[in-house]
Amino acid sequence: MTSARELVVEADGGSRGNPGPAGYGAVVLDAATGETLAEAAEYIGVATNNVAEYKGLVAGLKVARELFPDATVHVRMDSKLVVEQMSGRWKIKHPDMKPLAAEAGRVFPAGRVRYEWIPRERNKHADRLANEAMDAGRLGRQWEPSGSTASLDASAARNAAAPPPSGPPGDARAGAARARAALSTTAAGTSAGTRTGTSAGAGVGTGAGAGAWPAVDDGLFAAEEATAAPPGSEEGTATPSAAEEATAASPAPAEATAASPGTEEATATSSTPVASGDFEAEAGALASAGRAVATTTAAGTTGTGTARAGAPASVQPRGTSPQGWAAPDMGAPATFVLLRHGETALTPEKRFSGSGGTDPELSAAGLRQAEAVAAALAARGTVQEIVSSPLTRCRQTAAAVAARLGLGVQIEQGLRETDFGAWEGLTFGEVRERYSEDLDAWLASPKAAPTGGGESFATVARRVGAARDRLTAAHAGRTVLLVTHVTPIKTLVRLALGAPPESLFRMELSAASISAVAYYADGNASVRLLNDTSHLR
Repeated sequence: MTSARELVVEADGGSRGNPGPAGYGAVVLDAATGETLAEAAEYIGVATNNVAEYKGLVAGLKVARELFPDATVHVRMDSKLVVEQMSGRWKIKHPDMKPLAAEAGRVFPAGRVRYEWIPRERNKHADRLANEAMDAGRLGRQWEPSGSTASLDASAARNAAAPPPSGPPGDARAGAARARAALSTTAAGTSAGTRTGTSAGAGVGTGAGAGAWPAVDDGLFAAEEATAAPPGSEEGTATPSAAEEATAASPAPAEATAASPGTEEATATSSTPVASGDFEAEAGALASAGRAVATTTAAGTTGTGTARAGAPASVQPRGTSPQGWAAPDMGAPATFVLLRHGETALTPEKRFSGSGGTDPELSAAGLRQAEAVAAALAARGTVQEIVSSPLTRCRQTAAAVAARLGLGVQIEQGLRETDFGAWEGLTFGEVRERYSEDLDAWLASPKAAPTGGGESFATVARRVGAARDRLTAAHAGRTVLLVTHVTPIKTLVRLALGAPPESLFRMELSAASISAVAYYADGNASVRLLNDTSHLR
């Protein structure tokens, strides 16, 4: 399944007098690379700011349609009025704006356009175009693309300022653009009109060949790992040591403050990002080591409403170096932002809570966490789809985010939590007391299932791996929020790293935490973030 081409339209309009001499500007960008594909600007005579903004929106959408009629479009504007009205949240009352809004709504089908408000400082390209149009009108002329410096100015400002990615944690497209900018000044022998790139997130030590995801490993846990915290069973903090586990028939008082294996845990207050999604360090390392970089060329035409630069040519994988760097794949990956659901009543009690129990709702604390993460993701932007586990706590968390972003929620059965069988609702200590032999077997092997016919971790890994493959195929090149549970998130991270099963015991994952993994078409995967809870502080 191939996703439709995605474009970004940034538009603005201004009036020197409101009403007064007015103009608009619009730029169409490739969502995957950030490249400028087309610009449009026009002096429109005397008009208000809002009318100019709407005219800029219409022009930008029409240019996008000329380029790619079947595209999906992400409109970004600093006009709260236009964004809210076109999103259907505010009523349009002004008679001059009603026909313009209707015209904008007819350019693309409603389901293929989404709107986002951005601060003015992030809309400088379109703002510059609008001012160029007004400057031309003051001189009695119309704006000409050949005389515009808006694209060059915007590019220079981005390269000089090197701002952090505007997307969600681990946003690969922003990182890839920054890598190209960093390398453009260091790569030797690059001809004019050619840009250089580096691997935008090669998986390290995945053990998978090009075009293949790391396989699910059903091997046994090492013996010394048998008493570590089992992954994915709703735990988060430290667990009893091997010595404590060997001698305790029931939880000791000291264990009461540590997350028991397989249970809901209290929210951690620390954030543990393992990678930022920022490729500057990678780019610098590649450049200084003199590694080969892939070059792609961009070609296009200039003119009002026509393409200024085409999308980059595809880059074929060349294999992985001994140091673990993969060959450049500058295509946009499927980026999964992994959100664990907020707390339920079972979380602070550290009880097993999977897909075979009571399906609890979010607690009051969990609802607050869901709102906090929704606000954080809305501020970061660029989440394009939301996919959720079918369990209530995830659907409630996803709904809070969807309401902020104006998106729908898809349900993926493969993202549900482990079925913990007869252990559902029990603490680790209670399971130890009642089902000691079964617990020991479960801790010793990913193939062992909980008492009463629950799921083994090997079974869950196969289920999650299949869901991953479906989602990466369906959402190639897009940033997707997956709202799910501890087991699926830890499993996705483990498989992305190509790590053995026992690595799951070494990860902490708090309620309402954010992690991120990017999946590339050549089979590489990159873990960008793990257990970020900064939005909860």
